[in-house]
Amino acid sequence: MKAVHCVQFGAPESLVIADIASPSTVPGTVKIGVRACGVNFPDLLMIQGLYQFKPPLPFSPGLEVAGDIIELGAGVEGLRIGDRVMATMTYGGFAEAVVVPAASVLPMPDNMPYKVGAAIPLAYGTAHVALAHRAQLRTGETLLVLGAAGGVGLAAVEIGKVMGARVIAAASSDEKLQIALQQGADETINYGAEDLRQQIKALTLDKGADVIFDPVGGDLFDTAVRRIAWEGRYLVIGFASGRIPSLPANIVLLKNASLVGVFWGAYQMHDPIVIQKSFQQLLRWYAEGKLQPRVRTTFALDDAARALREIMDRRAMGKIVLTA
Repeated sequence: MKAVHCVQFGAPESLVIADIASPSTVPGTVKIGVRACGVNFPDLLMIQGLYQFKPPLPFSPGLEVAGDIIELGAGVEGLRIGDRVMATMTYGGFAEAVVVPAASVLPMPDNMPYKVGAAIPLAYGTAHVALAHRAQLRTGETLLVLGAAGGVGLAAVEIGKVMGARVIAAASSDEKLQIALQQGADETINYGAEDLRQQIKALTLDKGADVIFDPVGGDLFDTAVRRIAWEGRYLVIGFASGRIPSLPANIVLLKNASLVGVFWGAYQMHDPIVIQKSFQQLLRWYAEGKLQPRVRTTFALDDAARALREIMDRRAMGKIVLTA
């Protein structure tokens, strides 16, 4: 089968297209014929050797796929060959087939396109667990989303709106903010042209944001954390800026605020029920038409390097998906 291989840590252009043996199932696993694979910032970190987990070389990046079950390992129940499914994995999704634990497989609604199925698990899973489980976002609260035009940022905008929050989307250009408005944002801040701190102050009448969703870190963290509301919750999602910031603890003390980490993948190990319940809710909202995930760009599997370069150069707007 065809697979995108990282044979040495480096830039996206160092990836190669390899012809490798198709993986075999073992007890408790299923084999999925991949129709689409989500492209995420952790994939970029992983191929550079900068992620917290380093797969042994060579490996295929890719953390989420959508496709059809083509083989069942011994002992698997509740799934059938031919089922349309989504799945998450630690790596390996940039390939024509993957083998994953049955517990990592999620049913995909019949009316859901494969490219949408590949866009949901990480971005929407992370955003929902962050907002509903970690931040306990409440109706009427103000949610500030940084990096609001990226895959996980747009998911947070949409989910926050469904949960009844007033959503302020912040991004680096008007073009990106237009996409956030289409996904339900109430207000926007162009931090490429406007003073982020002053705009948060103005839009919240000096109260600050109740919940701040931050997949960017760096300078944006330094500014936004100072505009958190009393008893606010600051969600640390990631560090797309490339700099891991530090926090003066007196800010948390004076605001009675909470700094809340969100490492979605860790729930698979420590508390998988959280993920299962989260996806049940997400799929209910999708069935009700409350969520409309939009894949902005698709690339062929052979063009995985171009897709990752879009993320690396911060040109990506919305979710990017590879199609097999």
